[in-house]
Amino acid sequence: MLVSIDPKPRAPRPVWLRAPAPVGENYHNLKKLVQKLDLHTVCESAACPNIGDCWNRRTATFMILGNVCTRRCGFCAVQKGGPLPVDYDEPRRVAEACAVLGLKFAVITSVNRDDRKDGGAELFALTIKAIRARLPECGIEVLTPDFQGSHAAMDLVLEASPDVLNHNTETVPRLYRQVRLGARYERSLDMLAYVKRRRPEIPAKSGLMLGLGETLEEVHQVMRDLRQSNVDILTLGQYLRPSLKHLPIIRYVSVEEFTELKRLGYELGFKHVESGPLVRSSYHAEEAVAG
Repeated sequence: MLVSIDPKPRAPRPVWLRAPAPVGENYHNLKKLVQKLDLHTVCESAACPNIGDCWNRRTATFMILGNVCTRRCGFCAVQKGGPLPVDYDEPRRVAEACAVLGLKFAVITSVNRDDRKDGGAELFALTIKAIRARLPECGIEVLTPDFQGSHAAMDLVLEASPDVLNHNTETVPRLYRQVRLGARYERSLDMLAYVKRRRPEIPAKSGLMLGLGETLEEVHQVMRDLRQSNVDILTLGQYLRPSLKHLPIIRYVSVEEFTELKRLGYELGFKHVESGPLVRSSYHAEEAVAG
């Protein structure tokens, strides 16, 4: 039985929950570059509220393996449907974009590719290697899907030695059937724990969206579960509804609550915690590694 979710937010959007508008020279130059190289960014495809801030700082999260996802998560704005053919030239173009931008830190993510045996892990590895060949000093974070629980697929990514391995739990277990259709909470924890067993020197990272109907105690338990899986870096942000077709916002989490969760995160032993209304999994990613 699905959990009932209230269709209306309990309050209007707070005035402090506003992101900078996507304007500025750097923003427009990066947009032209992405279009020229026929690349996708999660910033655009997932309607990220931080696109103006991040693109003006010349940072972006590249989304490989196309822009059509094989899953239908209730929170995500990325297009759903039949997957696109795999483009094996894409890693080269991502590396070229990183070089043109002069990036010191790159973030790579993807749509879910449940149509592929390795879930798309091969393209993650090829992209890491392409960036390393073009920009040896560039740090690389990968935000991966769960690869349907395949440790062999995760090994392909880990063997390419990213600087950070990120996989988001997104929400609390009780809400998975609405929020992460096709995913399993225990499977995500297992994949994160496997990363640390296989390559303990690579920081593991995960994140949650708040405001979907979870309780504070449920959030605390997920944080404890992530630490038991040896996750190093945690991100916590406010869920924002991409459209009326997506899951509603149940409540807006206050700045004070995010501050308290950050304090608890450090108390639990996370090495770095980003916690705030506009925080997203790739937000200020390079600072988390430096921290």
